[in-house]
Amino acid sequence: MIKAGIVGGTGYTGVELLRILARHPDVELKAITSRGEAGTAVAEMFPSLRGAVGLKFSDPKDAPLGDCDVVFFATPNGIAMQQVGELLAAGARVIDLAADFRIKDIALWEKWYGMSHASPELVAEAVYGLPEVNREAIREARLVANPGCYPTATQLGFLPLVEAGCVDLGHLIADAKSGVSGAGRKAEVGILFSEASDNFKAYGVPGHRHLPEIRQGLGWFSGKAVDQIGLTFVPHLTPMIRGIHSTLYARITRELDFQALFEARFANEPFVDVLPPKSHPDTRSVRAANTCRIAVHRPQGGDTLVVLSVIDNLVKGAAGQAVQNMNLMFGVDECSGLLQVPVLP
Repeated sequence: MIKAGIVGGTGYTGVELLRILARHPDVELKAITSRGEAGTAVAEMFPSLRGAVGLKFSDPKDAPLGDCDVVFFATPNGIAMQQVGELLAAGARVIDLAADFRIKDIALWEKWYGMSHASPELVAEAVYGLPEVNREAIREARLVANPGCYPTATQLGFLPLVEAGCVDLGHLIADAKSGVSGAGRKAEVGILFSEASDNFKAYGVPGHRHLPEIRQGLGWFSGKAVDQIGLTFVPHLTPMIRGIHSTLYARITRELDFQALFEARFANEPFVDVLPPKSHPDTRSVRAANTCRIAVHRPQGGDTLVVLSVIDNLVKGAAGQAVQNMNLMFGVDECSGLLQVPVLP
Protein backbone atom coordinates (compact mmCIF):
# COMPACT_ATOMS: atom_id res chain seq x y z
CA MET A 1 0.00 0.00 0.00
CA ILE A 2 1.10 3.57 -0.71
CA LYS A 3 1.22 5.55 2.53
CA ALA A 4 -0.09 9.04 1.75
CA GLY A 5 -0.13 12.32 3.63
CA ILE A 6 -1.83 15.60 2.78
CA VAL A 7 -0.58 18.99 3.89
CA GLY A 8 -3.39 21.51 3.98
CA GLY A 9 -6.51 19.40 4.14
CA THR A 10 -9.24 21.97 4.83
CA GLY A 11 -9.50 23.52 1.37
CA TYR A 12 -11.46 22.30 -1.63
CA THR A 13 -8.53 20.50 -3.23
CA GLY A 14 -7.65 18.90 0.11
CA VAL A 15 -11.13 17.47 0.64
CA GLU A 16 -11.23 16.35 -3.00
CA LEU A 17 -7.97 14.48 -2.46
CA LEU A 18 -9.50 12.84 0.60
CA ARG A 19 -12.62 11.85 -1.35
CA ILE A 20 -10.55 10.15 -4.06
CA LEU A 21 -7.84 8.61 -1.87
CA ALA A 22 -10.32 7.24 0.69
CA ARG A 23 -11.56 4.78 -1.93
CA HIS A 24 -8.25 4.20 -3.70
CA PRO A 25 -7.45 0.48 -3.53
CA ASP A 26 -3.69 1.04 -3.30
CA VAL A 27 -3.54 3.88 -0.75
CA GLU A 28 -3.49 4.11 3.03
CA LEU A 29 -4.10 7.63 4.36
CA LYS A 30 -1.61 8.32 7.16
CA ALA A 31 -1.88 12.04 7.90
CA ILE A 32 -3.88 15.14 7.07
CA THR A 33 -2.63 18.44 8.44
CA SER A 34 -4.16 21.74 9.47
CA ARG A 35 -2.76 24.13 12.04
CA GLY A 36 -6.11 25.71 12.74
CA GLU A 37 -8.11 22.48 12.92
CA ALA A 38 -5.57 20.18 14.65
CA GLY A 39 -7.40 17.60 16.74
CA THR A 40 -10.67 17.95 14.84
CA ALA A 41 -12.04 14.87 13.14
CA VAL A 42 -12.01 15.18 9.36
CA ALA A 43 -15.58 13.91 9.20
CA GLU A 44 -16.68 16.62 11.62
CA MET A 45 -15.61 19.31 9.17
CA PHE A 46 -16.59 17.33 6.08
CA PRO A 47 -19.62 15.12 6.88
CA SER A 48 -19.50 13.74 3.33
CA LEU A 49 -16.47 11.74 4.50
CA ARG A 50 -18.17 10.08 7.49
CA GLY A 51 -17.40 6.38 7.38
CA ALA A 52 -14.72 6.88 4.74
CA VAL A 53 -12.00 8.86 6.56
CA GLY A 54 -11.37 8.24 10.26
CA LEU A 55 -8.39 10.57 10.65
CA LYS A 56 -8.17 13.75 12.69
CA PHE A 57 -6.39 16.83 11.44
CA SER A 58 -2.91 17.10 12.92
CA ASP A 59 -0.53 19.98 13.33
CA PRO A 60 2.13 19.86 10.58
CA LYS A 61 4.95 19.73 13.13
CA ASP A 62 3.45 16.58 14.72
CA ALA A 63 2.25 14.78 11.58
CA PRO A 64 4.20 11.67 10.50
CA LEU A 65 4.79 13.05 7.01
CA GLY A 66 8.34 11.71 6.88
CA ASP A 67 6.95 8.18 7.19
CA CYS A 68 4.77 8.62 4.11
CA ASP A 69 5.62 7.35 0.65
CA VAL A 70 3.97 10.38 -0.95
CA VAL A 71 2.95 13.77 0.41
CA PHE A 72 0.46 16.01 -1.36
CA PHE A 73 0.60 19.75 -0.76
CA ALA A 74 -2.88 21.25 -1.08
CA THR A 75 -1.66 24.57 0.30
CA PRO A 76 -1.48 28.18 -0.87
CA ASN A 77 1.43 29.20 -3.09
CA GLY A 78 4.69 29.59 -1.19
CA ILE A 79 4.19 26.85 1.42
CA ALA A 80 5.47 23.69 -0.27
CA MET A 81 8.76 25.25 -1.33
CA GLN A 82 9.66 25.73 2.35
CA GLN A 83 9.07 22.09 3.35
CA VAL A 84 9.71 19.90 0.33
CA GLY A 85 13.47 19.57 0.78
CA GLU A 86 13.13 17.95 4.20
CA LEU A 87 10.50 15.49 2.98
CA LEU A 88 12.55 14.47 -0.06
CA ALA A 89 15.55 13.91 2.21
CA ALA A 90 13.39 11.62 4.36
CA GLY A 91 12.59 9.53 1.30
CA ALA A 92 9.07 10.73 0.57
CA ARG A 93 7.95 11.74 -2.90
CA VAL A 94 6.02 14.98 -3.23
CA ILE A 95 3.19 16.26 -5.42
CA ASP A 96 2.60 19.99 -5.09
CA LEU A 97 -0.87 21.15 -6.16
CA ALA A 98 0.15 24.80 -5.84
CA ALA A 99 2.42 26.73 -8.22
CA ASP A 100 5.75 26.61 -6.35
CA PHE A 101 7.53 24.37 -8.87
CA ARG A 102 5.58 24.82 -12.11
CA ILE A 103 7.57 27.61 -13.74
CA LYS A 104 11.20 26.88 -14.55
CA ASP A 105 12.27 30.52 -14.90
CA ILE A 106 12.67 31.46 -11.23
CA ALA A 107 12.85 35.20 -11.87
CA LEU A 108 9.62 34.97 -13.86
CA TRP A 109 7.96 32.98 -11.06
CA GLU A 110 9.04 35.55 -8.48
CA LYS A 111 7.66 38.35 -10.67
CA TRP A 112 4.22 36.75 -11.01
CA TYR A 113 3.91 35.37 -7.46
CA GLY A 114 5.45 38.33 -5.65
CA MET A 115 7.84 36.45 -3.37
CA SER A 116 11.35 35.02 -3.33
CA HIS A 117 11.62 31.31 -4.08
CA ALA A 118 12.74 29.35 -1.03
CA SER A 119 13.98 26.24 -2.92
CA PRO A 120 15.28 27.33 -6.31
CA GLU A 121 17.60 24.32 -6.40
CA LEU A 122 14.56 21.99 -6.65
CA VAL A 123 12.80 23.79 -9.49
CA ALA A 124 14.93 22.18 -12.18
CA GLU A 125 14.30 18.71 -10.73
CA ALA A 126 10.53 19.09 -10.51
CA VAL A 127 8.56 17.37 -13.27
CA TYR A 128 5.56 19.18 -14.69
CA GLY A 129 2.69 16.80 -13.99
CA LEU A 130 0.71 16.76 -17.22
CA PRO A 131 0.56 13.00 -17.86
CA GLU A 132 -0.51 13.34 -21.48
CA VAL A 133 2.91 14.90 -22.18
CA ASN A 134 5.28 13.88 -19.37
CA ARG A 135 4.13 10.39 -18.45
CA GLU A 136 7.56 8.72 -18.50
CA ALA A 137 9.29 11.52 -16.59
CA ILE A 138 6.52 11.49 -13.98
CA ARG A 139 7.10 7.77 -13.35
CA GLU A 140 10.66 8.50 -12.17
CA ALA A 141 10.03 11.82 -10.41
CA ARG A 142 10.61 12.58 -6.75
CA LEU A 143 8.86 15.94 -7.05
CA VAL A 144 5.88 16.67 -9.31
CA ALA A 145 4.46 20.12 -9.98
CA ASN A 146 0.77 19.50 -10.54
CA PRO A 147 -0.55 21.80 -13.29
CA GLY A 148 -3.04 24.55 -12.63
CA CYS A 149 -6.70 24.17 -13.57
CA TYR A 150 -6.83 26.74 -16.37
CA PRO A 151 -3.48 25.50 -17.76
CA THR A 152 -4.73 21.89 -17.84
CA ALA A 153 -7.85 22.66 -19.88
CA THR A 154 -6.03 25.13 -22.13
CA GLN A 155 -2.88 23.13 -22.80
CA LEU A 156 -4.76 19.90 -23.54
CA GLY A 157 -6.98 21.78 -25.98
CA PHE A 158 -4.07 23.33 -27.85
CA LEU A 159 -1.71 20.34 -27.54
CA PRO A 160 -2.33 18.46 -30.83
CA LEU A 161 -2.28 21.66 -32.89
CA VAL A 162 0.91 22.97 -31.31
CA GLU A 163 2.71 19.64 -31.60
CA ALA A 164 1.71 19.35 -35.27
CA GLY A 165 2.90 22.88 -36.07
CA CYS A 166 -0.26 23.66 -38.02
CA VAL A 167 -1.38 26.90 -36.34
CA ASP A 168 0.07 30.37 -35.82
CA LEU A 169 1.81 30.22 -32.45
CA GLY A 170 2.04 34.00 -32.31
CA HIS A 171 -1.72 34.55 -32.20
CA LEU A 172 -3.39 32.06 -29.87
CA ILE A 173 -6.42 33.01 -27.78
CA ALA A 174 -7.78 31.27 -24.68
CA ASP A 175 -11.15 32.49 -23.42
CA ALA A 176 -11.65 30.53 -20.20
CA LYS A 177 -14.41 30.35 -17.58
CA SER A 178 -14.21 28.85 -14.10
CA GLY A 179 -16.58 28.00 -11.30
CA VAL A 180 -16.20 29.78 -7.97
CA SER A 181 -14.46 26.87 -6.23
CA GLY A 182 -11.39 27.72 -8.30
CA ALA A 183 -10.81 30.68 -6.00
CA GLY A 184 -10.42 28.37 -3.00
CA ARG A 185 -12.26 27.90 0.30
CA LYS A 186 -11.94 31.32 1.85
CA ALA A 187 -13.93 34.37 2.82
CA GLU A 188 -13.58 36.94 0.06
CA VAL A 189 -16.10 39.49 -1.14
CA GLY A 190 -15.88 38.63 -4.84
CA ILE A 191 -16.82 34.99 -4.25
CA LEU A 192 -19.63 35.50 -1.74
CA PHE A 193 -22.91 33.96 -2.91
CA SER A 194 -24.62 37.33 -3.33
CA GLU A 195 -21.67 38.63 -5.36
CA ALA A 196 -20.96 35.67 -7.64
CA SER A 197 -24.46 34.28 -8.13
CA ASP A 198 -26.44 35.60 -11.10
CA ASN A 199 -23.27 37.31 -12.33
CA PHE A 200 -20.54 36.80 -14.92
CA LYS A 201 -17.30 38.71 -15.27
CA ALA A 202 -13.79 38.64 -16.67
CA TYR A 203 -10.81 39.21 -14.41
CA GLY A 204 -7.03 39.27 -14.64
CA VAL A 205 -7.14 40.61 -18.20
CA PRO A 206 -3.88 42.61 -17.94
CA GLY A 207 -2.15 39.45 -16.69
CA HIS A 208 -2.99 36.28 -14.77
CA ARG A 209 -0.57 33.98 -12.94
CA HIS A 210 -1.51 31.05 -15.14
CA LEU A 211 -0.44 32.86 -18.30
CA PRO A 212 3.31 32.16 -17.97
CA GLU A 213 2.60 28.54 -17.05
CA ILE A 214 0.50 28.02 -20.17
CA ARG A 215 3.01 29.78 -22.43
CA GLN A 216 5.84 27.68 -20.97
CA GLY A 217 3.93 24.47 -21.73
CA LEU A 218 3.03 25.51 -25.27
CA GLY A 219 6.68 26.33 -25.84
CA TRP A 220 7.70 22.85 -24.69
CA PHE A 221 5.10 21.14 -26.88
CA SER A 222 6.09 23.11 -29.97
CA GLY A 223 9.85 23.11 -29.43
CA LYS A 224 9.80 26.91 -29.61
CA ALA A 225 11.13 29.52 -27.21
CA VAL A 226 8.53 30.90 -24.82
CA ASP A 227 8.87 34.38 -26.32
CA GLN A 228 7.65 32.95 -29.63
CA ILE A 229 4.33 31.96 -28.07
CA GLY A 230 1.82 34.78 -28.43
CA LEU A 231 -1.09 33.93 -26.15
CA THR A 232 -4.00 36.10 -25.08
CA PHE A 233 -5.50 34.50 -21.99
CA VAL A 234 -8.67 35.91 -20.44
CA PRO A 235 -10.21 34.12 -17.42
CA HIS A 236 -13.82 34.62 -16.30
CA LEU A 237 -15.73 33.85 -13.12
CA THR A 238 -19.04 32.07 -13.65
CA PRO A 239 -21.93 31.52 -11.19
CA MET A 240 -21.35 27.79 -10.74
CA ILE A 241 -19.38 25.79 -8.18
CA ARG A 242 -17.29 23.44 -10.31
CA GLY A 243 -16.02 23.37 -13.84
CA ILE A 244 -13.79 25.06 -16.40
CA HIS A 245 -14.74 25.75 -19.99
CA SER A 246 -11.90 26.93 -22.25
CA THR A 247 -12.80 28.22 -25.70
CA LEU A 248 -9.57 28.28 -27.70
CA TYR A 249 -8.87 30.02 -30.99
CA ALA A 250 -5.99 29.31 -33.38
CA ARG A 251 -5.32 30.47 -36.94
CA ILE A 252 -4.57 27.63 -39.36
CA THR A 253 -1.21 27.72 -41.16
CA ARG A 254 -1.25 24.18 -42.58
CA GLU A 255 -4.18 22.08 -43.71
CA LEU A 256 -4.85 18.80 -41.89
CA ASP A 257 -7.79 16.66 -40.93
CA PHE A 258 -8.05 18.32 -37.53
CA GLN A 259 -10.68 15.98 -36.11
CA ALA A 260 -8.47 13.00 -37.00
CA LEU A 261 -5.44 14.80 -35.53
CA PHE A 262 -7.14 15.15 -32.13
CA GLU A 263 -8.55 11.63 -32.18
CA ALA A 264 -5.13 10.13 -32.98
CA ARG A 265 -3.27 12.23 -30.40
CA PHE A 266 -5.57 11.27 -27.53
CA ALA A 267 -6.53 7.76 -28.68
CA ASN A 268 -4.64 6.12 -25.81
CA GLU A 269 -5.26 8.76 -23.16
CA PRO A 270 -7.70 7.38 -20.58
CA PHE A 271 -8.80 10.79 -19.33
CA VAL A 272 -9.16 12.79 -22.55
CA ASP A 273 -12.34 12.31 -24.56
CA VAL A 274 -12.43 13.76 -28.08
CA LEU A 275 -16.07 14.20 -29.02
CA PRO A 276 -17.56 13.67 -32.48
CA PRO A 277 -17.66 16.58 -34.95
CA LYS A 278 -20.15 19.39 -34.18
CA SER A 279 -20.21 18.54 -30.46
CA HIS A 280 -20.40 21.11 -27.69
CA PRO A 281 -19.10 19.70 -24.38
CA ASP A 282 -20.54 21.14 -21.19
CA THR A 283 -18.99 21.34 -17.75
CA ARG A 284 -21.61 19.14 -16.10
CA SER A 285 -20.51 16.26 -18.34
CA VAL A 286 -17.24 16.08 -16.38
CA ARG A 287 -18.42 17.08 -12.89
CA ALA A 288 -16.56 15.08 -10.20
CA ALA A 289 -14.64 13.09 -12.86
CA ASN A 290 -10.98 13.14 -13.91
CA THR A 291 -11.93 13.74 -17.54
CA CYS A 292 -11.19 16.40 -20.12
CA ARG A 293 -13.71 16.50 -22.97
CA ILE A 294 -12.69 18.23 -26.19
CA ALA A 295 -14.49 19.23 -29.37
CA VAL A 296 -12.93 20.74 -32.52
CA HIS A 297 -14.76 23.21 -34.77
CA ARG A 298 -13.91 25.14 -37.93
CA PRO A 299 -16.63 27.79 -38.20
CA GLN A 300 -17.82 28.42 -41.77
CA GLY A 301 -14.78 26.55 -43.07
CA GLY A 302 -12.62 29.59 -42.34
CA ASP A 303 -8.99 29.92 -41.30
CA THR A 304 -9.66 29.80 -37.54
CA LEU A 305 -10.07 26.65 -35.46
CA VAL A 306 -12.17 26.75 -32.31
CA VAL A 307 -11.41 24.11 -29.68
CA LEU A 308 -13.77 23.57 -26.73
CA SER A 309 -12.17 22.00 -23.67
CA VAL A 310 -13.97 21.25 -20.39
CA ILE A 311 -12.75 19.83 -17.09
CA ASP A 312 -13.75 19.76 -13.43
CA ASN A 313 -11.32 22.26 -11.93
CA LEU A 314 -11.10 20.32 -8.66
CA VAL A 315 -10.49 16.92 -10.27
CA LYS A 316 -8.62 16.88 -13.60
CA GLY A 317 -7.67 20.47 -12.76
CA ALA A 318 -6.26 19.58 -9.32
CA ALA A 319 -6.79 16.55 -7.06
CA GLY A 320 -7.66 13.95 -9.69
CA GLN A 321 -4.65 14.82 -11.81
CA ALA A 322 -2.49 14.68 -8.67
CA VAL A 323 -3.71 11.13 -7.99
CA GLN A 324 -3.15 10.23 -11.64
CA ASN A 325 0.43 11.41 -11.19
CA MET A 326 0.79 9.43 -7.96
CA ASN A 327 -0.39 6.28 -9.75
CA LEU A 328 2.30 6.76 -12.37
CA MET A 329 4.99 7.46 -9.76
CA PHE A 330 4.26 4.24 -7.86
CA GLY A 331 3.66 1.94 -10.81
CA VAL A 332 0.00 1.19 -10.16
CA ASP A 333 -2.76 1.32 -12.76
CA GLU A 334 -2.92 4.95 -13.95
CA CYS A 335 -6.71 4.87 -13.67
CA SER A 336 -6.78 3.42 -10.16
CA GLY A 337 -9.19 5.33 -7.93
CA LEU A 338 -10.17 7.64 -10.78
CA LEU A 339 -12.93 5.90 -12.68
CA GLN A 340 -15.82 7.83 -11.14
CA VAL A 341 -18.67 8.49 -13.56
CA PRO A 342 -19.51 12.21 -13.80
CA VAL A 343 -22.37 13.46 -11.62
CA LEU A 344 -25.57 14.58 -13.37
CA PRO A 345 -27.52 16.79 -12.84
